[in-house]
Formats: sequence, C-alpha cells, structure tokens
Amino acid sequence: MKTPGSCPRVVLICHENDGIDCKGLAAWLACSFCLSGIVLLRDKPGSTFKKIRREYKRVGLLRLIDVLLFRLFYRLRYSRSDQAWAEKTLQSLLKKYPANTDAIETITVFNPNDDRVRYFLERLQPDLTIARCKFILKPAIFDIARTGTFVMHPGICPEYRNAHGCFWALVKRDLKHVGMTLLKVDAGIDTGTVYLHSSYSFDETHESHIVIQYRVVLENLQRITNVLYDIYNASATPVKRPCHFSRAWGQPWLTAYLYWKLSARGVLA
Repeated sequence: MKTPGSCPRVVLICHENDGIDCKGLAAWLACSFCLSGIVLLRDKPGSTFKKIRREYKRVGLLRLIDVLLFRLFYRLRYSRSDQAWAEKTLQSLLKKYPANTDAIETITVFNPNDDRVRYFLERLQPDLTIARCKFILKPAIFDIARTGTFVMHPGICPEYRNAHGCFWALVKRDLKHVGMTLLKVDAGIDTGTVYLHSSYSFDETHESHIVIQYRVVLENLQRITNVLYDIYNASATPVKRPCHFSRAWGQPWLTAYLYWKLSARGVLA
C-alpha cells in the first residue's frame, strides 16, 4: 500500500503513557503511511482531581462512588494481567511493523488544543491526523489536516459515543454493537462521518473491557489502513445504516460491570 508519491502524510496524537498507541500504533503508521510527526499528551498535575470533580458534576455522588469502586476493583483484579497483555501486544506490534519511530519529530504537551500543537500541524501540513486521545478537539486543530482528523473509536457510533462504548454495549447485552468505528472528527462528540465499523471474536467472559476496546482496533489495522487510503484518494464511501438510538456514554460503574459479567456467565437471565 505504501508507495513513493502516493503516501499520505500522517500525524499521530496520543497519550505518552500509552505504549500501544505511542509506540505500537506509531510503528503501524510509519510502515503503512508517511508518519510525519507525533503529538504526545502528558497528564497535567492535578488532572485526576479535576476529572473526579467533573464526573461528580455529571453523575452525582452515588454514581461517582460506583465509578471509583470500579476503578479500585479494576486495579486489584485486572491491572497487572492487562499490563502484561499490553507489553506482549506491544512487542508483537513492533515485530509486525518494524519501523524506527525515534527519528519522527515529536512534541509533548498537556492539551492537544494548545497553540504549540496548532503551529506543529500547520508546519507539517499532514494529509491525515489520527487522534488517539481523551480530549474533545477544537476546529482549529482538527481542520488543519488536508483530508481531516480521524479517530478509531472503541465503540459503534452513533449508538455508543464518548467513553467506553464497548463496555456499555456489553452491559446492555448489545453484543452486535461491540466494536470500533473509524470516523472523521467534527465539532460534536463522535458525531462525524463514519467510514468503518468492525469487530473481532471477543471473549467477554475472560477478557477485560480494556483488552476488548484495544483489540477491536488492533485486530482491524489492515482494514483501517485500506479505508484511510480510500479517504485520502477520495474514493471512500461513508457508512450509512439505520440508527435506533444515540448516546454519549461515560465511565464504567462497578454495578454495571457485575451485571455484565454475571450475564455473560449465564447467572442472570
């Protein structure tokens, strides 16, 4: 797919503490496209408290407790095994996509809407920007790339927009909507033009929601590559299908997680 003269220039925006994204997906992009730059997002001091306060305003005290209990449960139950899975998966990606990304021009910021990011993108003039970040991008950022900015959203849109779409589809027992969406960023929350829906044969009884939301993307990198080239060449066809509901979901709850796992094991009807 990558040939001289027909290779889209790409910039990746991702979190620096996510090895799969900033190293593994960067290597995939470098092998499949012309990776011109990387924007690394660093957690700002005090950001955790701000996130908790924002979640409290959004869902209230009781549901916030439910969210925090799930965070504690995940840390005790899954964090070690998921970290081991992530490290193994990263090594597999680096072996499959043997690109040296150390020389790629990189900047590190706290916020992708920073003026430094705008100047960086304007100077590099990418054809495509790939956003793997937990921020709502402003038009001053997502409109710079010639063909647009795209996200590989872990959730089927427009039904499961915003955070943890795979988790909430599993909780709702909406298994046909456990997957990923390749969409173009617009001013809404995962409301842009959809170009691909895809999934894989997930194991909901043994895999954590984190593993599932990574794998819906990683298992479909070749399909994503093909569609991004079609978009670049102006030959892509947007996905159009009936939509019965659309919702911007939020952080996982412990009560919702327990309902999911008990249902998956047949304990609950």
